[in-house]
Amino acid sequence: MRIAHGLSRWRALTGVTARGFGIVLAAVGLLVAGFRSGYPDLAMLGAAAGIALVCAVGFASWRPRLGVERVAEPDRVARGESARMTLTVRNTSRLRAANLVASDRCGNKSVPVPLLRLRPGRDTTVGYPVPTTRRGIVPIGPLRVTRGDPLGLVTLARTYGGPAEVWVHPRIHLLRAVPAGMARSLDGRIDKVPHGTTTFDTLREYVIGDELRRVHWRSSAKVGDLMVREQLDTSEPTIVVLLDDRAAAHPEVRDGTAESFEAACEAAASIVAAAVREDIPVSLHLVTDVATGPYLDVLTRATLRPGDLAATIRRVRAQRLGDTLVFLTGPGGRGDLGAVSALRGAYPVVMAGLFGDRDGAPVSAGDGLIVIEADDGDEFAAAWDGVRGW
Repeated sequence: MRIAHGLSRWRALTGVTARGFGIVLAAVGLLVAGFRSGYPDLAMLGAAAGIALVCAVGFASWRPRLGVERVAEPDRVARGESARMTLTVRNTSRLRAANLVASDRCGNKSVPVPLLRLRPGRDTTVGYPVPTTRRGIVPIGPLRVTRGDPLGLVTLARTYGGPAEVWVHPRIHLLRAVPAGMARSLDGRIDKVPHGTTTFDTLREYVIGDELRRVHWRSSAKVGDLMVREQLDTSEPTIVVLLDDRAAAHPEVRDGTAESFEAACEAAASIVAAAVREDIPVSLHLVTDVATGPYLDVLTRATLRPGDLAATIRRVRAQRLGDTLVFLTGPGGRGDLGAVSALRGAYPVVMAGLFGDRDGAPVSAGDGLIVIEADDGDEFAAAWDGVRGW
């Protein structure tokens, strides 16, 4: 067993094919038999076989000079949209034409690239579609060129050009509704504020140039100095999206994909896109990691991993990142909705999106928690636009 494994590994490293391996054994056997038995004809056949193998190695070892250029059109797409890779291979050699067998890696598949009689200084262009049916980063390349001898004894493969990537973002669904702004008054009450209004924020000392109509005379009398009201535009809310990327929250994984997590990513991307469209401040956070970079790229890279939701809730409560918190989770996060609803003390509006668990027990919307149950991004978008609780 070890000998067979060692021979297979040797063949893979040297590029010797099964036929070439047979020629090696035949050459050794003929040479040994010819010298031991005194038959020069056998030794001559063995020597011929060895010479043929050496010539095959020399023929296959020739390394063509190729230039590789890739262009992804586009390099970032939404899930399900079309993307195309254009590959240009140029023979930079001045003397020899290239007649090779080549293939390009595209995700988990191999795309054949014909390089037949590619003359010096000439190039050939090949275009092929990039699969975008799954969210994530699709690796492209490098180009793999295989060259063998005419007898099929040796086959050597080399790579050309650097790899490229196509980013498949989550699908974005149109959300027409956006949360209303929230305003805090001095007595601690929280009220919804219509768009285009301002409200009292804080008091500060008067400085030259301030308008006298903004002086708060009652506070000035108590303090002994002129105090001026600072006004704050509260028409724009601040949305905080918390994506539950814990493996425990999305236990149903098929073919490496958890559909509930894909739906949660689509919901997060839709909320971010709607906020950007309406010019509303929005931030994206993951349970297991800190989101850095463009939000759609963060959602493209997001994967399931172990995480501590309790620690994340404590951090989000302490930082008070906005006034509207949206928690997106899967079937495994149903039992955590109570802990999320406790964030109502720090966030006036708390919403939860629960994906992939429509057959579960009804969720209680106690403590002002708004819960949307959906199977996919389309259902979430329809339910989002129908919310009247914010």
